[in-house]
Amino acid sequence: MTEQPGLDGDEGGLASAPPPRRTSKLSIVGAGAVGSTMAYAALMRGAARTVALYDIDKAKVEAEALDLGHGIQFMPMAEILGSDDIAVCADSDVVVVTAGAKQRPGQTRLDLAEATVSLIKKILPPLVEVAPDAVYVMVTNPVDVVTYAALRLSGLPPARMFGSGTVLDSSRLRYLIARHTGVAVQNVHAYVAGEHGDTELPLWSSASIGAVPLLDWNGIGGRGALTSEVREDIAREVVESAYKIIAGKGATNYAVALAGSRIIEAVVKDEQRILPVSSLLDGYHGISDVCLSVPALVGRGGVGDRLEVPMSADELAGLRRSAEAVRSVARRFGF
Repeated sequence: MTEQPGLDGDEGGLASAPPPRRTSKLSIVGAGAVGSTMAYAALMRGAARTVALYDIDKAKVEAEALDLGHGIQFMPMAEILGSDDIAVCADSDVVVVTAGAKQRPGQTRLDLAEATVSLIKKILPPLVEVAPDAVYVMVTNPVDVVTYAALRLSGLPPARMFGSGTVLDSSRLRYLIARHTGVAVQNVHAYVAGEHGDTELPLWSSASIGAVPLLDWNGIGGRGALTSEVREDIAREVVESAYKIIAGKGATNYAVALAGSRIIEAVVKDEQRILPVSSLLDGYHGISDVCLSVPALVGRGGVGDRLEVPMSADELAGLRRSAEAVRSVARRFGF
């Protein structure tokens, strides 16, 4: 009996095996409270097939990876690695940097700049060497200054190096609005822009609850109105909430890890999701040469187009003040 060509055109009647499916890899630099919780959140959400933890503390990073690994049975299928060898980050799709100086009670994020920038100078070059094609997400505070410094030090294109920015702050804002108005947080659409810190500002004029502009919201059943006094209180609580958490438990980790995992998913899954990440601005409402948070498209290539969100005169002035505050700190460290 004469053999017939296979369906793929090869002799022998058997189709060749398909190439192995490429899987996604996430590397997290720093196995402290934020880094280890972010690994947990990313694994639980199925954000990447392989999650690698890197830290100079060998015992700590290996223990975190082992503890996470013991729970893989109860998560979407994944592999967790942990090492003090930076080679564990090789060929990553996304690298999240959480390593940095720890923020002490009463200390502002900008006070952290000197120690954290010095650390970034040491760890970034070898990271880029082992993962040259990754999208880098900086989560270390002060994130706007650190992201700007990392861009200058790494030589990476601005699309592939950005910070977590005000993604968490926007979540805090939406949570507080929802709590005050009595609606589901998923129905609140509002962004915090500017510095991830004391000069950040809510973009009230473009915010909405359901289909109702937030500034037109008069409450439901006579309760939950968002007066100017209420909005001021909410904005202040958004800024001060991190300080309150740090004073009470030493660090923020749960919400920032969830926010970070959401950014990771947007990149790995190429979602083109609108997120207020901190990226290098170039002519955004006249603001350039500073990393600042504004709503932007995030996908596999990193951060894409920034949305030209309509702003009131006060909001625009606030964004420019925030840009100058971040820029002045960056200049202090030679950037």
